[in-house]
Amino acid sequence: MSTRSELFESPFYEKLDENKLRCTLCNHRCVIVENKKGICNVRKNVGGKLYSLNKNLFIAINIDPIEKKPLFHFLPGSFSFSLATMGCNFKCRFCQNHEISQIEEREVVGNFFESKEIVEKAIEEGCSSISYTYTEPTIFFETAYEIGVLARNKGLKNIFVTNGYISKEATLKAKEFLNAANVDLKSFKEETYKKYCGATLKGVLEGIDNLLEAGCFIEITTLIVPGVNDGEDELRAIAKFIASRSKEIPWHISRFFPNYKMENCHSTPLPTIEKAFKIGKEEGLEYVYKGNVWGEGENTYCPECGALLVERRGFEVLKNLVDNGICFSCGKKINGFFRRQNGF
Repeated sequence: MSTRSELFESPFYEKLDENKLRCTLCNHRCVIVENKKGICNVRKNVGGKLYSLNKNLFIAINIDPIEKKPLFHFLPGSFSFSLATMGCNFKCRFCQNHEISQIEEREVVGNFFESKEIVEKAIEEGCSSISYTYTEPTIFFETAYEIGVLARNKGLKNIFVTNGYISKEATLKAKEFLNAANVDLKSFKEETYKKYCGATLKGVLEGIDNLLEAGCFIEITTLIVPGVNDGEDELRAIAKFIASRSKEIPWHISRFFPNYKMENCHSTPLPTIEKAFKIGKEEGLEYVYKGNVWGEGENTYCPECGALLVERRGFEVLKNLVDNGICFSCGKKINGFFRRQNGF
């Protein structure tokens, strides 16, 4: 691991009185006094200027199936060059990547690579996209932007796996490179977001709308945690919200397994996943998927004629019968970005 001695000044802040400043990257809009950091712990006020502490310091780099993001309607069967830096603007008690996201006052470290090196490596590995994932991409936005523009110019797509707290200002900038996002919609109650994530539902819903208005293709994931967000009324409220934006937005309902500060909780019962799936369908959502549960709940079916379009097993695509986004059976346009994969 390495660190860099130089600091990178962020363009996403406003100057306030007494050398204070306001970060404008996410919907926390942290007011940061001199020599202090924002909630994410990777933005610091030094002499009345906001600096990023994690620019191009990568704590994780992997090649993932795009289904792992999860994205089921965006280039299914392809691989995505996946990367992250340290830090996060949420404090989720059930975070599965807490070792690298919840850094508190630890030193920000990582392996330094130039942005052009990342793009070159993604191309060498045969990836169709670059995913900014594992931790919240908004908190390493300058890195993502620099890589993303280079990647776009080389024909690669760019993806955020995000908690949805991105600001309007950052979203407008992201239009220059961002193609798709999977957004975690963790709850539909303000008190739950405050207690378990250190954030607000309002900020997440604004972020989702920001991404949609920017023309970003999105899928939404809800991790169903027993006793936290598994009530029928809440699940229905989430499904209704998604349907109010578009019934074609894919909804991934994902099974929870104990982790981090919630290791003593139970895994999500399978009947709860089935209940959520049924609710999504009742509210008119055309594409509902069961995450962390292997089986037919991972497959894509035509909402018009019921034909099996994409067959999956875990993160593997076994069959892809969607040609240019059209159902082979009835001709319905299937929401997303599809291409026929060789051998499927």
